[in-house]
Amino acid sequence: MSPPLASRGRYIPWLFVLGFMLVIAVNGIMIWFAVGSFSGLYTPKPRDRGLRYNDVITAQQSRDSLGWRIDSKWRPESRRLDLTLSDRDGRPLAGARATVELVRPTEKRPPLDIAMAIVGPGQLTGTVDLPARGNWDIDIVIERDGQRFAQTRRMFLQ
Repeated sequence: MSPPLASRGRYIPWLFVLGFMLVIAVNGIMIWFAVGSFSGLYTPKPRDRGLRYNDVITAQQSRDSLGWRIDSKWRPESRRLDLTLSDRDGRPLAGARATVELVRPTEKRPPLDIAMAIVGPGQLTGTVDLPARGNWDIDIVIERDGQRFAQTRRMFLQ
C-alpha cells in the first residue's frame, strides 16, 4: 500500500529551500573570489593621480610632440624583448636610454624590471624570466638629452 498523498508532499517545500540555499552558497563563493582576486586599481595612488590629471595631460601632450616611436618585439625562444627607437623622421634614436617594466594587469605582484642593453643606434635588448605567460603591460620610459618619453603597451608574452 502506498503512503498517503499528504505525507509524500511534505518534502517538496524543503526541496525548494535546499535549492535556494545551494544557489545562495554558490553565489557567495563566486562573490568572495571576485572581490578577493583583483583590486581593480592599476596605480597605487589613484586619487593623487586624479588630482594631478591636468599635469598628466600636459605631460602626454609634450611626449606626443616629440614624435618618438617605439617598436617592440618579444622573442619567446630566448626570453628577449627587443626595442627599436626612432624619431619623428624614422631615424634611429641614438644615445637614448630605456627603462622597462613588465606589469601583470590582472595580478597584484610587483613589476618586473628588464635591464636593457644598447646593441646599436636606437636598438635595445633585454632578457627576462616570465613567471607566467599571458597578457602583460610593458611600461617603457625613454630618456635622451633631458627629454622623457613614456609609453605603455599590452602584449601577450609566452
